[in-house]
Amino acid sequence: MDWKTLYRERSMTAEEAVRRIHSKDRVVIGHAAAEPQELMRALAAHKDDYEDVELLHLVMLGTGATAAPEMEGHFRHNVIFAGGGTRKAIEEGRADFTPCFFYQVPALFDEALPPDVALIQVSKPDAHGFCSYGVSVDFTKAAAEKAKLVIAQVNDQMPSVHGDCHIHVSQLDCIVEYSEPILELPPPAVGEVEMTIGRYCATLVPDGGVLQLGIGAIPDAVCKCLTDKKDLALHSEMVSDGVVDLVESGVINNSRKTLHPGKSVIGFMMGTKKLYDWVNDNASVMMMPIDYVNDPTVIMRNDNMISINSCVQVDLMGQVCAESVGLRQLSGIGGQVDFVRGAQMSRGGKSIIAIASTAAGGKISKIVPLLDEGAAVTTSRTDVDYIVTEYGIAQLHGKSLAGRARALIGVAHPNFRPMLIEAFERRFHRAF
Repeated sequence: MDWKTLYRERSMTAEEAVRRIHSKDRVVIGHAAAEPQELMRALAAHKDDYEDVELLHLVMLGTGATAAPEMEGHFRHNVIFAGGGTRKAIEEGRADFTPCFFYQVPALFDEALPPDVALIQVSKPDAHGFCSYGVSVDFTKAAAEKAKLVIAQVNDQMPSVHGDCHIHVSQLDCIVEYSEPILELPPPAVGEVEMTIGRYCATLVPDGGVLQLGIGAIPDAVCKCLTDKKDLALHSEMVSDGVVDLVESGVINNSRKTLHPGKSVIGFMMGTKKLYDWVNDNASVMMMPIDYVNDPTVIMRNDNMISINSCVQVDLMGQVCAESVGLRQLSGIGGQVDFVRGAQMSRGGKSIIAIASTAAGGKISKIVPLLDEGAAVTTSRTDVDYIVTEYGIAQLHGKSLAGRARALIGVAHPNFRPMLIEAFERRFHRAF
């Protein structure tokens, strides 16, 4: 049977498709900007048809309606990376959080968390019947390959991308055609603090460096400070709008990469239509599954790998918490540790944790004597290399505990240095 006949036979409304889901099923949701919005709306609208359905996912950019209090008993979210739509549900015990390195998430679907259903969003099929996963390949591809039932929102506004990122119509059990804009994440405001941090980070990036950038004001500031660099490259779990100008100006050209020269290797993207238009049918971009992109043994094959991430707190030993405030889960491990380790194993590589020195309008220091009670250690002290704030660069690798503490106090906000020095002298029984 040709794929066009299959496509017609398996096409249905969102309501008809979600009726194939049963109570107590485990449903993996397409990730981030590729969240299948029409399918999620249908699921929420028919909540009374379900009991104890597990919704497994990382970032959700949609409304988060299925995590609302009235959904309790119908849906229970199992979250690997918390966000605005799920933090409150986790805090109130209506959702669960499962810690996992990002590159290991696809392996969860083999034994620990096998999916019954994958709810995904894809591009319209090409002439051969292949749909693209578009802006999120990451773990979504593995979920679709391992689920018993695949329900796909086929959206003609989803970019068609290159790489290991396609699924054939014959692998889609339910096809819901629905056109709507891809979810966007507007660029954050970049202030002088972020630009100062960006300038410090840029001094650590050599010509020919391969970048991994997180999301937010600091990564965007770093991009703005790299315009004088030459022959930069991308190997990153995700990218946002900040990289587009660097590519179009020729600063990022991937010409000196030791792994996939000429190609930007990316797992998913969150940004605006500018970013999505850039990646559409762009042969210089390889969108790949996250168990490849984020595998530290793959990352290390890029010489001069430069990993830039952020965090919530750093203690004076160099332990990094990037995901919680005390017991409150804010986000997740994501790919930070994947890239910290991959960059450190890379020839000429560096891993950077870049943070503003304070939070809450200057009332709280992000460099602290001890992490808050209950805070998770995302990146261990033995993994951490560079910590960068608006007050400078602290290199920790190879330093004693006292040496680390001195370096960190040197880049803390001046208002908090007396408190940190007092903690140093208590701990190490010596003058600062």
